[in-house]
Amino acid sequence: MATSTSLKPTKRPAPRARRAPSRAGAAPKERNCSVGRTIDVIGDGWSFMVLRECYFGVKRFEQFKEILGLPRTTLSDRLRKLTAMGLLRQVQYTDKPPRFEYHLTRIGIDLYPVMLALMSFGDKWLGGRKKKPLQLIHRTCERPCSAIVICSECRGEILASRVSYRDGPGAGMSAIPVERKSRRSADPTALERRRPSSVARALQIIGDRWSFMIIREAFFRIRRFDDLQTRLGIAPNILTDRLGRLVTDGVFRRVQYQAGPDRYEYRFTEKGRDLFGSMIAMLRWGDRWLSGGTPPLILTHTDCGKDFEPTVACDQCREAINAHSMRYAMNYQDPKPGA
Repeated sequence: MATSTSLKPTKRPAPRARRAPSRAGAAPKERNCSVGRTIDVIGDGWSFMVLRECYFGVKRFEQFKEILGLPRTTLSDRLRKLTAMGLLRQVQYTDKPPRFEYHLTRIGIDLYPVMLALMSFGDKWLGGRKKKPLQLIHRTCERPCSAIVICSECRGEILASRVSYRDGPGAGMSAIPVERKSRRSADPTALERRRPSSVARALQIIGDRWSFMIIREAFFRIRRFDDLQTRLGIAPNILTDRLGRLVTDGVFRRVQYQAGPDRYEYRFTEKGRDLFGSMIAMLRWGDRWLSGGTPPLILTHTDCGKDFEPTVACDQCREAINAHSMRYAMNYQDPKPGA
């Protein structure tokens, strides 16, 4: 049985993620990545907060503003962005004056299982001794449950050590979006200002762009400082800072591989390995909606030998879950506008 705790390449490894040399006026590039594209949507804390309220049934601008306490300009910007990306659509509900609600589209609803996968990680690793904020109940089997990520072909639970990969038709490099470089993310503590949220806690670890990219490379067995710096084109001080945070957060452990001078590798802890399911759930959503039909990476489940689509499922009955098949019990008081 394989003992590796990371993705294993088949045929040939994915292209190196080194950024292209930056000429004057040339945009820096990075590896095409459906997980990264998904992080661009939900890793922005304010956008996540808006989507979270949509899943709780909030639809109108003033409701969002009162519950979230966001400045009008920030809220307008995020609603505009999510509408432009196709996750929300405007529905007029009054003529004089014209006012609109924001309804989830099929794309937005399809992101719900990703949120549940992140929630399961947050429930397991980031809640401390506190009761988890929400208890999910799967309508299909009527049992309390958690979300797990399974193989679409054999229904077995996915582990990083049992997945191999090869380049897909969308492999390659592309320019980093301008909005990502200029975006100001939410204060991490603000994400739980009105609702305790296991998803928010998970995003505090992987929602930071550099931290996500380091974790992604670690799943490709890139573990050493110099190799990470070369692959990512990251400044040494930023890399040192993010690695330190990930060690403090319990995602990595430092393992010495050389003495005089001392050098270390950064290897996943059990907690870090457990991020794999959430990340490939994001990969599946990004492949479906953000890759233009050309996924950058194709995954194979070595247990059944088949290419597969990561599927978020109920841990009790192993059936796929979606927004319509779930209900929940709150373990906190639901915030009301103006409260």
